[in-house]
Amino acid sequence: MILVAGPYRSGTGDDPHKLEANVRAMNETALALFRAGHLPVTGEALALPLLEAAGGARPGDALFQEVFHPVAERLLSRCDAVLRIGGPSEGADMMVARAREQGLDVYGSLAAVPPLAPTVDPATAR
Repeated sequence: MILVAGPYRSGTGDDPHKLEANVRAMNETALALFRAGHLPVTGEALALPLLEAAGGARPGDALFQEVFHPVAERLLSRCDAVLRIGGPSEGADMMVARAREQGLDVYGSLAAVPPLAPTVDPATAR
């Protein structure tokens, strides 16, 4: 299981379209990992629905602080590795540092992650 860690809020000014683009980049990377035979996860996939259910008003509010990074930290304790993507991000860098403390593999690019299964060409996948 590989945690995809990348920027969520960094550089977005909390613009919803930019936040969505960051989540999309993590999800697209996660799909490539899946097609290579891994089980990819993102903290956003778990934290954002929890925040919505709890009535979170905006990124960075008290509820966000209570849930967002703690979810990723708990998730990291179940992962085998971290793939760091994207630009500057204190949160993603924190996940990398914690992964290293735990002795997990940390990859700096998708190409560095060893495939477990033949890569699927999305153009021919059904």
